[in-house]
Amino acid sequence: MEQTYKYRVYPTDDVASEARRHINICREVYNHALGLYDSAPDGDKPTYTKLQNKLPAWKRQWTSWSDVNSKCLQMAVRRIFSSLSVLKSLKSKGYKVGKLKWKSPREYRSIVFNQSGFDVDSNTGRTEHATLELSKLGTMDVDYHRPLPEDGIIKEIRLKEEKSGKWYASVVVDYDPEYPEKPAVENIDLEDTVGIDLGILKFAHDSDSNAVTSLDESEDRERIEKRHRALSRKQHGSANWEKARVKLAEAYERLANRRTDFIEKLAHSYTIKYSAVFLEKLDVRGMLEQDSNGQNIASMLWSDAIKTFERHGDKNGCHVVTVPPEGTTKRCARCDVESDKGLWVREHSCPSCGFEADRDENASYNVQKLGLDELGIEYDVDAVVGLGEAESTPAETTLPTGADVNDNSSFRVVPAKRVVETGRHGSPDPW
Repeated sequence: MEQTYKYRVYPTDDVASEARRHINICREVYNHALGLYDSAPDGDKPTYTKLQNKLPAWKRQWTSWSDVNSKCLQMAVRRIFSSLSVLKSLKSKGYKVGKLKWKSPREYRSIVFNQSGFDVDSNTGRTEHATLELSKLGTMDVDYHRPLPEDGIIKEIRLKEEKSGKWYASVVVDYDPEYPEKPAVENIDLEDTVGIDLGILKFAHDSDSNAVTSLDESEDRERIEKRHRALSRKQHGSANWEKARVKLAEAYERLANRRTDFIEKLAHSYTIKYSAVFLEKLDVRGMLEQDSNGQNIASMLWSDAIKTFERHGDKNGCHVVTVPPEGTTKRCARCDVESDKGLWVREHSCPSCGFEADRDENASYNVQKLGLDELGIEYDVDAVVGLGEAESTPAETTLPTGADVNDNSSFRVVPAKRVVETGRHGSPDPW
């Protein structure tokens, strides 16, 4: 399998300047190739191989293009066809898609070395330090906080300058990880499974009556708004404007890192506790197109969360199954009778069987039932719903204590802060 390792790198001023020049040349190649592709008539569009074979002639015509590693130029052309493949996939699913556009310098910020042209040396004699040598660019220091697999083969390295001015190297490694085997379905007990309903008021509500609050982003949003105002007061393009722009980019980057950190630790805690975790397969793109609550939906990163759970499931030997979300909120978990309820109705009260529960808790039971059906595990409805009344927790790393427990609810509330802090200090497998 292939896995990507991301590291902070520290190029010298000369290397950084040369890297920016090479990235800009790759952008020129991308735009030129895209122009040729767009100008060709439908039904006679050039293939990736045909455009790639034009690179030698282009380098003779524009001699500065020869300064860049040939693999990087090939990957710039391949980027067009990778994007076209994504657009084709979205179009087949019914989404409205546009056309690829030329990239401005602000939109093209990375260069890719594929198969060759790079070397990572971790034998520098310094703790958590390595060097990265890139063809025709030079050598830079690497914050080597996580070692690469010893038996892994580096397939690709992407060097990118973020808007904050920080440089990162993403290393794609092909290796055979020694992950634990997932338990056989017939050996999984009902108590070792959990259904999770993803939401906005509570980021996750599980079928064991635990609710994890969403990350408190108030300070981050306030910082971003403040720096937006500061940037608007500067003359565009001036030195002070550039400093303000970098500070704003750092604020956005900090918020993105906090969200990623929270999801990683939450996924890890669930997949080491349970043998099977069931999640809703949410159509986030469709929700963003139809719902007016787009900012909050986007900030939840549900698509990233599902992918993170699946990755940690493989890593920790846990089945992670996604189920269709339709009807999980309206349908009664005990008798399957559907009843309409607006978003402001936070309690489920079944008019048929009289079952009462928190709205999201009822949805988590339905998610668990669908997941059990998907895996082929037999269960009793009363046992599934009854699990929510047991004194169990989603993971030891997210245990609520004292004031963390909401005594006025039928479920236990786990603050997002507890997930992050416990993950940092006491997670069995910190990241």
